[in-house]
Amino acid sequence: MRYRGQTDYDHKGSSPRQGVLLCNLGTPDAPKTAELRRYLKQFLSDPRVVEVPKLIWWLILNLIILRIRPARSAKLYRSVWTDEGSPLLVNSRAQVEGVQRVLEQTYGKEVPVVLGMRYGNPSIDAAIEQLTEMNVRDITVLPLYPQYSGATTGSTFDAVADVFKCTRWVPQLQFVGGYHQSVEFIDALCGSIERHIAAHGQPDKLVMSYHGTPQRYLTNGDPYHCMCHQTTRLVVERMNLDKDRVMTTFQSRFGREPWLQPYTDETLEAMPEQGVKHVAVICPGFSSDCLETIEEINMEARESFLDAGGEQFHYISCLNDSEEHIDALAAIVNKYLD
Repeated sequence: MRYRGQTDYDHKGSSPRQGVLLCNLGTPDAPKTAELRRYLKQFLSDPRVVEVPKLIWWLILNLIILRIRPARSAKLYRSVWTDEGSPLLVNSRAQVEGVQRVLEQTYGKEVPVVLGMRYGNPSIDAAIEQLTEMNVRDITVLPLYPQYSGATTGSTFDAVADVFKCTRWVPQLQFVGGYHQSVEFIDALCGSIERHIAAHGQPDKLVMSYHGTPQRYLTNGDPYHCMCHQTTRLVVERMNLDKDRVMTTFQSRFGREPWLQPYTDETLEAMPEQGVKHVAVICPGFSSDCLETIEEINMEARESFLDAGGEQFHYISCLNDSEEHIDALAAIVNKYLD
């Protein structure tokens, strides 16, 4: 791959350029067992994601998890897969196109914007190679996780750094470590919620569900938990909501150890008995709808809430490639461009 040894300054007759790398978690190539096994092995082998002694985790992962989980996960992915592919990949590609368009139309910045997935394809390696082939020597990296966590944003930094460990000429880098307090991002979230309330009425509870992490990550200094609560607080203040009618919860726990609480699934199951019959759920930690929002929230959580006696369950979609979200992402990136 050319970028590993490239030293020419004026590649293909053009001056060095600025470019943008948008990164997200990733997705299997297909909703099949073999593809899920490959994807999960890469994902769950990341020491940022699973902080367990390497030898112990290797045995658990390879002798237990990768023998059982891929088939189950493939079935879940099939329930959300589209003709164009994984929802996460489809939405991420649309975000790339949208950000590049807005940077050009609104800010006059003709910079290439490419997509790199932390796990799966298109990889971060391939994305950086693509930028290098376009003679990009100044890269702004935006991981599409509003709230910083070592397991997501930190891991993305590791992947970018790993590429340039093999590169003689390291480009200028700007790495965005999170944007949960960005005015543009908060405004986009609030606009989405406002439109939902206008269409469906005020819910008894607005549940803001974030992806969970093990509790010990917080204890060991990861700021993610605090940033999730800050996001909720900023939305409540911006919309002048009754804070007693808004909850922050955490979803997608894995394994037996305690994760960040309260848990989204248990919270929703208990609400009807507490007199909460109408809920709206939004997932502000996800920049794009994916398995965890479509299947876990809009299918599983919906069914659990209604089976427990709830009457109205509404899922507010992620910001995806909405105009407000694209404008927000472009505004965040533009701050790092000349």
